[in-house]
Amino acid sequence: MIKRFCVVACSAGALLLLVLGGCSGDYRPRAIGKESEVTVVMDSSHWTGAVGTTFRKTVTPWVETLPQPERYFTSRHLELLSERTYESVQDLKNIVVVAPLSDTSNEANFLRRRLSDEARAAVRNGQTAVVEKPNLWRRSQRVFFVTAADSSGLVETLSQQGADIKATMKAVTLQRMKRDMYDDARQYAVEDTLMRHHGFAVNMQHDFQIAIDTTTASSGFVWLRRLLPETRREFFVYYEENASPDQITPEWIHTTHDSLTRRYMRGNVAGFVRIDDRRPLTTEQTDVLDRYGYEMRGLWRMVKPAKDGNGFIGVGGGGPFLAYAFHDQPTDRVYLLHGSVFAPGFDRLQFLRQMEGMATTFRTQSERSSASPTSSSE
Repeated sequence: MIKRFCVVACSAGALLLLVLGGCSGDYRPRAIGKESEVTVVMDSSHWTGAVGTTFRKTVTPWVETLPQPERYFTSRHLELLSERTYESVQDLKNIVVVAPLSDTSNEANFLRRRLSDEARAAVRNGQTAVVEKPNLWRRSQRVFFVTAADSSGLVETLSQQGADIKATMKAVTLQRMKRDMYDDARQYAVEDTLMRHHGFAVNMQHDFQIAIDTTTASSGFVWLRRLLPETRREFFVYYEENASPDQITPEWIHTTHDSLTRRYMRGNVAGFVRIDDRRPLTTEQTDVLDRYGYEMRGLWRMVKPAKDGNGFIGVGGGGPFLAYAFHDQPTDRVYLLHGSVFAPGFDRLQFLRQMEGMATTFRTQSERSSASPTSSSE
């Protein structure tokens, strides 16, 4: 049984938060649909106007660091035209219902019925509402209700809160993907070996293998690979002992990355992996696994030195990569985690999400984490 909703009203212009209580032993079916898709329930007049434009810009923005730009989430637009549509929406994974309370549309009526009298009055007086409802109709589901007094208020709300909606959808998507990735034949013995030898571990899918495992007095390097006939996924962890967080800079990440890939990630025609500086590269200072660090995303390509010694020339092969650099204070180590994909003709963004999910299972001995893939609700 689902518990009753509770609405908390904040100060003017702030968020109205709707909390959905849960219960143990949830036996409802899991939500269905593509992990990469967000269903947007919105009147078409708003979807084709400023509200829809702002939604796509903030919640489903373009990812430029791919061979061809793609949206991190694709948008599936629906209107509540019938009871059948409403019932089908309830089955899906990622749902955002957007409407101003001033409308007479079905979407606005839907939201009005789900807000208290106090909340509706607050919205009409200028407050906005972004309401998150985990597992509203099914397990493994994330639903947002977004409303304001009018369309201009919706544009402002999405401009301010759209990135937060995206971040939540991304986190839940990775959580669900990890459940699927590690439910079957996870290699616990390999994870234990990594923890004993290096003091860290990441979750290992059944078909990943250790390609290189090496240490020196001051550093360590582990290269994990998943090789299939037409695709390749690479993941490595590099660390330095007795390191300072001050050394983590975008330049250090770039230089260290290319030094490691030139040494270890080599092709069969005298080529090696290198960051493709000809394409967009993003580096952002951010919290990485509750540690100070950076996230870098871009493209790699297989190269070899030019004959004249001036730069490099491509020798075929390339794809997207992501890297995380951070300082682990308990061990006084600096870590660099790298995940890359070679998958021409396949959904490379989906494969890159798997690398991202793998990175988020990183833990050290001091954390003593079982790194379970998901909570029971997801």
